[in-house]
Amino acid sequence: MPHREVPPANRAFGKTMRQAMTPAEARLWQWLRKPGIAGLRFRRQVPLGPYIVDFLCPQKALIVEVDGGHHASPGPGTRDARRDVWLSDQGYKVVRVWNSDVMTNIEGVCAAIVAAVAEGTRSRNR
Repeated sequence: MPHREVPPANRAFGKTMRQAMTPAEARLWQWLRKPGIAGLRFRRQVPLGPYIVDFLCPQKALIVEVDGGHHASPGPGTRDARRDVWLSDQGYKVVRVWNSDVMTNIEGVCAAIVAAVAEGTRSRNR
């Protein structure tokens, strides 16, 4: 997949998001950052097209989104579905985890991420 230029506004918003992570995102980042889990390397708050994804493993084309309770309501749920379709069309696999799971069962969340990699994300050369 070729590199796509990111609009400056999206790049700036990504930087803002990295500086204002939710407590659940910050907790998961502590587990995903170097050396990471299962040797996977992640980046946080990455602009991809019109979206900012919470965590991206470029080598495996894997995106991890940390969702709060508002994502369960119809409006955000529909937006999430459209977003997931767009990201999937770009070749990414999206794994969604709940804030509460990150805060109370971080080992289980990490196991789910490793399982998602094992079940078929493809490697990408970058």
